Amino acid sequence: MASRMASQTYRVSAYNTSKLSENKIHDDAVARKFGFSGGLVPGVDVMAYMMHLPVERWGRDFLARGLIEARFVKPVYDGETAELSGTMSGDVLSIEVHSRGELCATGTASLPASTPAFAIDDYRQVAAVAERRPVSASSYEVGKWLGTIPRDWAGDAAKEYLVDIRETDPIYLREGLGHPGLLPRVMNFVLVDNAILGPWIHVGTRMQLLSASEIGDELTARARVTGNYDKKGHRFVELDALVLRNGTTPLAHCWHIAITQPREQEAA
Repeated sequence: MASRMASQTYRVSAYNTSKLSENKIHDDAVARKFGFSGGLVPGVDVMAYMMHLPVERWGRDFLARGLIEARFVKPVYDGETAELSGTMSGDVLSIEVHSRGELCATGTASLPASTPAFAIDDYRQVAAVAERRPVSASSYEVGKWLGTIPRDWAGDAAKEYLVDIRETDPIYLREGLGHPGLLPRVMNFVLVDNAILGPWIHVGTRMQLLSASEIGDELTARARVTGNYDKKGHRFVELDALVLRNGTTPLAHCWHIAITQPREQEAA
């Protein structure tokens, strides 16, 4: 599909969906101990905001085979306006997110000519741990396979999610489609379903969509740990995974990066 415009803009009143979550980096008081002004709007939700632009441009084709990458630079805070801009250069849509006058996230999106093939058998199916334990050196060893507890967003939950991420595109409810912002959420669950974490931070995701999901699909991931290292006092973990619908159909191939143990510092 030819591009309909050279540039795009989109504004969102950001909402912290995780104020009460187990991850206390989204809690105002705890986040300030790590140098932030308050609780962070989840990176997966900022990425969901970013997905509005390529879906606006390419429609359902993007949901079926689009490629998107997002990297989070600065926090977006609850109640603040996130201003998104998208600019085409050749076949690539470059995306930036600004809030409070700062660059908060960058990314790119494109529409491959065909859907890449990923063999489900190349990704080992394992269950999430039966009993989560506090994160340790063995929680995310490089090469380790991790699974997730199945989850779905059906009925009112699907509608509430669209409200939470301030999605205005009617395609999801009109066509009964799941929002692709749910897929990086499943990647986060790879981490939280397999260990008890303290405050932690989603850093970035590269995601190749492989088919459009439908509202109510049961979502799981088969993930392999590809990185676990210290950098500037933070502990990073990298994942390579397939996200599946109903245990059989690949929805996305994801590369996911998170700081599982951030260093503490005083708020600026």
